[in-house]
Amino acid sequence: MPSIDVPLTRRGFGQTVRPDSWWVVPLLTFLGLGSFVVYVTWAAHSGTHYHFGNYLSPFYSPELWGTSKHAWFGPPPLWWPSIIPFSPALLILWAPGGFRFTCYYYRGAYYKAFWADPPSCSVGEPRKSYCGESAFPLILQNIHRYFCLVALFFLPILGYDVWKAMWFDNGAGVEQFGIGLGTIILAANTALLACYVLGCHSFRHAIGGGVDKLSANATRKKCYDGVSCLNRSHMRYAWASLVSVALSDVYIRLCSMGIWSDWRIL
Repeated sequence: MPSIDVPLTRRGFGQTVRPDSWWVVPLLTFLGLGSFVVYVTWAAHSGTHYHFGNYLSPFYSPELWGTSKHAWFGPPPLWWPSIIPFSPALLILWAPGGFRFTCYYYRGAYYKAFWADPPSCSVGEPRKSYCGESAFPLILQNIHRYFCLVALFFLPILGYDVWKAMWFDNGAGVEQFGIGLGTIILAANTALLACYVLGCHSFRHAIGGGVDKLSANATRKKCYDGVSCLNRSHMRYAWASLVSVALSDVYIRLCSMGIWSDWRIL
Protein backbone atom coordinates (compact mmCIF):
# COMPACT_ATOMS: atom_id res chain seq x y z
CA MET A 1 0.00 0.00 0.00
CA PRO A 2 1.49 3.35 -0.99
CA SER A 3 2.14 5.86 1.78
CA ILE A 4 2.51 9.64 1.82
CA ASP A 5 4.69 11.55 4.26
CA VAL A 6 2.87 14.63 5.48
CA PRO A 7 5.18 17.19 7.11
CA LEU A 8 3.97 18.60 10.42
CA THR A 9 4.55 22.25 11.08
CA ARG A 10 4.41 23.73 14.56
CA ARG A 11 2.00 26.61 14.96
CA GLY A 12 3.35 29.90 16.20
CA PHE A 13 2.12 31.37 19.47
CA GLY A 14 -1.61 32.03 19.23
CA GLN A 15 -1.96 30.58 15.74
CA THR A 16 -4.96 28.32 15.20
CA VAL A 17 -7.58 27.37 12.64
CA ARG A 18 -10.32 27.38 15.27
CA PRO A 19 -13.16 29.74 14.28
CA ASP A 20 -14.52 30.13 17.84
CA SER A 21 -13.50 32.66 20.52
CA TRP A 22 -11.09 30.23 22.19
CA TRP A 23 -9.36 33.01 24.16
CA VAL A 24 -12.44 33.91 26.24
CA VAL A 25 -12.15 31.08 28.78
CA PRO A 26 -8.38 31.49 29.40
CA LEU A 27 -8.88 35.25 29.78
CA LEU A 28 -11.72 34.86 32.29
CA THR A 29 -9.69 32.25 34.16
CA PHE A 30 -6.71 34.61 34.28
CA LEU A 31 -8.85 37.45 35.62
CA GLY A 32 -10.69 35.26 38.13
CA LEU A 33 -7.69 33.42 39.56
CA GLY A 34 -5.49 36.50 39.37
CA SER A 35 -8.00 38.60 41.31
CA PHE A 36 -8.35 35.89 43.95
CA VAL A 37 -4.59 35.53 44.41
CA VAL A 38 -4.17 39.29 44.80
CA TYR A 39 -7.00 39.55 47.31
CA VAL A 40 -6.05 36.55 49.42
CA THR A 41 -2.42 37.72 49.55
CA TRP A 42 -3.51 41.13 50.83
CA ALA A 43 -6.08 39.69 53.26
CA ALA A 44 -3.63 37.14 54.65
CA HIS A 45 -0.91 39.71 55.30
CA SER A 46 -3.22 42.34 56.76
CA GLY A 47 -3.68 40.43 60.02
CA THR A 48 -6.66 42.60 60.98
CA HIS A 49 -10.46 42.57 60.68
CA TYR A 50 -10.55 38.81 60.17
CA HIS A 51 -13.05 38.15 62.96
CA PHE A 52 -16.30 39.68 64.13
CA GLY A 53 -17.91 38.43 67.31
CA ASN A 54 -18.46 34.71 66.82
CA TYR A 55 -17.48 34.85 63.13
CA LEU A 56 -13.99 33.87 61.96
CA SER A 57 -12.73 34.25 58.41
CA PRO A 58 -11.93 30.90 56.75
CA PHE A 59 -8.63 32.43 55.61
CA TYR A 60 -7.61 32.43 59.28
CA SER A 61 -9.15 29.16 60.45
CA PRO A 62 -7.84 27.54 62.49
CA GLU A 63 -6.37 30.56 64.26
CA LEU A 64 -3.51 28.91 66.09
CA TRP A 65 -2.08 32.07 67.58
CA GLY A 66 -3.69 35.49 67.37
CA THR A 67 -5.42 38.36 69.08
CA SER A 68 -9.03 37.17 68.88
CA LYS A 69 -11.00 34.88 71.17
CA HIS A 70 -10.79 32.20 68.48
CA ALA A 71 -7.03 31.69 68.97
CA TRP A 72 -6.21 28.16 70.11
CA PHE A 73 -2.91 28.90 71.85
CA GLY A 74 -3.23 32.55 72.82
CA PRO A 75 -1.41 35.65 71.59
CA PRO A 76 1.23 35.69 68.81
CA PRO A 77 4.22 33.48 69.66
CA LEU A 78 7.50 34.95 70.81
CA TRP A 79 9.44 32.88 68.28
CA TRP A 80 7.87 34.70 65.32
CA PRO A 81 10.57 36.71 63.44
CA SER A 82 10.22 40.38 64.32
CA ILE A 83 11.09 41.50 60.79
CA ILE A 84 7.96 39.77 59.44
CA PRO A 85 4.59 41.29 60.39
CA PHE A 86 2.61 38.58 62.16
CA SER A 87 -0.64 37.29 60.71
CA PRO A 88 -2.41 34.08 61.84
CA ALA A 89 -3.26 33.31 58.21
CA LEU A 90 0.41 32.86 57.32
CA LEU A 91 0.57 29.82 59.60
CA ILE A 92 -2.18 27.84 57.90
CA LEU A 93 -2.89 29.12 54.38
CA TRP A 94 -0.08 27.01 52.90
CA ALA A 95 -2.31 23.94 53.29
CA PRO A 96 -5.50 24.98 51.43
CA GLY A 97 -3.36 27.05 49.06
CA GLY A 98 -1.20 24.04 48.21
CA PHE A 99 -4.29 21.88 47.73
CA ARG A 100 -5.79 24.30 45.20
CA PHE A 101 -2.48 25.01 43.46
CA THR A 102 -1.85 21.31 42.83
CA CYS A 103 -5.50 20.47 42.08
CA TYR A 104 -5.93 18.56 38.82
CA TYR A 105 -8.55 20.98 37.55
CA TYR A 106 -6.73 24.16 38.52
CA ARG A 107 -3.51 22.90 36.98
CA GLY A 108 -5.20 22.57 33.61
CA ALA A 109 -6.83 25.97 34.09
CA TYR A 110 -3.81 28.06 35.05
CA TYR A 111 -1.45 26.24 32.70
CA LYS A 112 -3.58 27.68 29.90
CA ALA A 113 -4.41 31.07 31.45
CA PHE A 114 -1.03 32.02 32.94
CA TRP A 115 1.60 29.91 31.18
CA ALA A 116 -0.11 29.48 27.79
CA ASP A 117 0.82 25.81 27.98
CA PRO A 118 -1.05 25.73 25.62
CA PRO A 119 -3.42 28.74 25.57
CA SER A 120 -6.18 26.36 24.46
CA CYS A 121 -6.63 23.15 22.49
CA SER A 122 -5.19 23.34 18.96
CA VAL A 123 -3.66 26.78 19.62
CA GLY A 124 0.06 27.44 19.24
CA GLU A 125 2.07 27.90 22.42
CA PRO A 126 5.18 30.02 23.08
CA ARG A 127 7.62 27.12 23.50
CA LYS A 128 9.23 24.47 21.33
CA SER A 129 9.28 21.53 23.72
CA TYR A 130 7.05 19.99 26.32
CA CYS A 131 8.08 17.62 29.10
CA GLY A 132 4.74 17.34 30.87
CA GLU A 133 4.97 16.90 34.63
CA SER A 134 7.81 14.41 34.56
CA ALA A 135 10.58 16.92 35.28
CA PHE A 136 11.30 19.51 37.96
CA PRO A 137 9.53 21.69 39.00
CA LEU A 138 6.20 20.41 37.63
CA ILE A 139 6.83 16.93 38.98
CA LEU A 140 6.16 18.41 42.43
CA GLN A 141 2.50 18.62 41.43
CA ASN A 142 2.30 14.96 42.40
CA ILE A 143 2.18 15.94 46.08
CA HIS A 144 -1.48 16.84 45.54
CA ARG A 145 -2.51 13.48 47.04
CA TYR A 146 -0.86 14.52 50.32
CA PHE A 147 -2.34 18.01 50.29
CA CYS A 148 -5.71 16.29 49.90
CA LEU A 149 -5.21 14.52 53.23
CA VAL A 150 -4.31 17.83 54.90
CA ALA A 151 -7.34 19.56 53.36
CA LEU A 152 -9.62 16.91 54.87
CA PHE A 153 -8.36 17.96 58.30
CA PHE A 154 -9.67 21.50 57.74
CA LEU A 155 -13.27 20.50 57.00
CA PRO A 156 -14.32 19.58 60.58
CA ILE A 157 -12.60 22.75 61.83
CA LEU A 158 -14.62 24.90 59.43
CA GLY A 159 -17.73 22.96 60.48
CA TYR A 160 -16.99 23.86 64.10
CA ASP A 161 -16.64 27.50 63.06
CA VAL A 162 -20.17 27.32 61.66
CA TRP A 163 -21.36 25.91 64.99
CA LYS A 164 -19.69 28.78 66.84
CA ALA A 165 -21.29 31.21 64.38
CA MET A 166 -24.69 30.12 65.76
CA TRP A 167 -24.02 31.43 69.26
CA PHE A 168 -24.21 35.17 69.90
CA ASP A 169 -23.39 37.24 72.95
CA ASN A 170 -26.66 38.71 74.29
CA GLY A 171 -24.80 41.65 75.80
CA ALA A 172 -24.79 40.20 79.31
CA GLY A 173 -21.95 37.79 78.72
CA VAL A 174 -24.28 34.90 77.94
CA GLU A 175 -24.28 33.17 74.58
CA GLN A 176 -27.64 32.52 72.95
CA PHE A 177 -28.49 30.50 69.87
CA GLY A 178 -29.16 32.49 66.74
CA ILE A 179 -28.59 32.66 63.01
CA GLY A 180 -27.21 35.65 61.20
CA LEU A 181 -26.43 36.28 57.57
CA GLY A 182 -22.80 35.57 58.43
CA THR A 183 -23.83 32.16 59.80
CA ILE A 184 -25.46 31.25 56.49
CA ILE A 185 -22.49 32.51 54.47
CA LEU A 186 -20.03 30.47 56.55
CA ALA A 187 -22.27 27.39 56.38
CA ALA A 188 -22.62 27.66 52.60
CA ASN A 189 -18.87 28.14 52.24
CA THR A 190 -18.12 25.07 54.34
CA ALA A 191 -20.59 22.99 52.32
CA LEU A 192 -19.05 24.10 49.02
CA LEU A 193 -15.52 23.46 50.30
CA ALA A 194 -16.59 20.00 51.44
CA CYS A 195 -18.04 19.22 48.01
CA TYR A 196 -14.83 20.47 46.39
CA VAL A 197 -12.45 18.51 48.63
CA LEU A 198 -14.53 15.32 48.79
CA GLY A 199 -14.92 15.38 45.02
CA CYS A 200 -11.15 15.47 44.53
CA HIS A 201 -9.71 12.90 42.12
CA SER A 202 -7.12 11.84 44.70
CA PHE A 203 -9.76 11.36 47.38
CA ARG A 204 -11.89 9.29 45.00
CA HIS A 205 -8.90 7.05 44.30
CA ALA A 206 -8.07 6.73 48.00
CA ILE A 207 -11.60 5.98 49.17
CA GLY A 208 -11.93 3.40 46.42
CA GLY A 209 -9.07 1.53 48.05
CA GLY A 210 -6.36 2.54 45.59
CA VAL A 211 -7.04 -0.47 43.38
CA ASP A 212 -7.58 -0.84 39.66
CA LYS A 213 -10.44 -3.35 39.83
CA LEU A 214 -13.23 -1.86 41.95
CA SER A 215 -15.77 -4.53 41.08
CA ALA A 216 -13.91 -6.99 43.31
CA ASN A 217 -15.10 -5.15 46.43
CA ALA A 218 -18.69 -3.90 46.68
CA THR A 219 -17.97 -1.49 49.54
CA ARG A 220 -15.10 0.18 47.72
CA LYS A 221 -17.24 0.43 44.60
CA LYS A 222 -20.07 2.18 46.48
CA CYS A 223 -17.65 4.63 48.10
CA TYR A 224 -16.03 5.33 44.75
CA ASP A 225 -19.39 5.89 43.05
CA GLY A 226 -20.52 8.18 45.88
CA VAL A 227 -17.47 10.42 45.50
CA SER A 228 -17.83 10.28 41.71
CA CYS A 229 -21.13 12.15 42.03
CA LEU A 230 -19.20 15.12 43.43
CA ASN A 231 -16.29 14.59 41.07
CA ARG A 232 -18.50 15.09 38.02
CA SER A 233 -19.03 18.71 39.12
CA HIS A 234 -15.49 19.20 40.42
CA MET A 235 -14.88 22.26 38.25
CA ARG A 236 -18.10 23.94 39.42
CA TYR A 237 -17.32 23.27 43.07
CA ALA A 238 -13.76 24.51 42.56
CA TRP A 239 -14.99 27.89 41.34
CA ALA A 240 -17.98 28.11 43.67
CA SER A 241 -15.84 27.42 46.74
CA LEU A 242 -13.22 29.89 45.52
CA VAL A 243 -15.88 32.62 45.40
CA SER A 244 -17.52 31.59 48.67
CA VAL A 245 -14.31 31.57 50.70
CA ALA A 246 -13.43 35.07 49.45
CA LEU A 247 -16.99 36.29 50.04
CA SER A 248 -16.88 34.96 53.61
CA ASP A 249 -13.73 36.94 54.35
CA VAL A 250 -15.14 40.07 52.71
CA TYR A 251 -18.37 39.86 54.72
CA ILE A 252 -16.61 39.40 58.06
CA ARG A 253 -14.10 42.12 57.20
CA LEU A 254 -16.84 44.63 56.36
CA CYS A 255 -18.67 43.81 59.59
CA SER A 256 -15.48 44.15 61.63
CA MET A 257 -14.70 47.51 60.02
CA GLY A 258 -18.18 48.80 60.76
CA ILE A 259 -19.02 49.23 57.09
CA TRP A 260 -21.67 46.50 57.15
CA SER A 261 -23.98 45.34 59.93
CA ASP A 262 -24.66 41.65 60.33
CA TRP A 263 -28.28 40.86 59.60
CA ARG A 264 -29.69 38.75 62.44
CA ILE A 265 -32.26 36.37 60.99
CA LEU A 266 -33.04 34.42 64.16
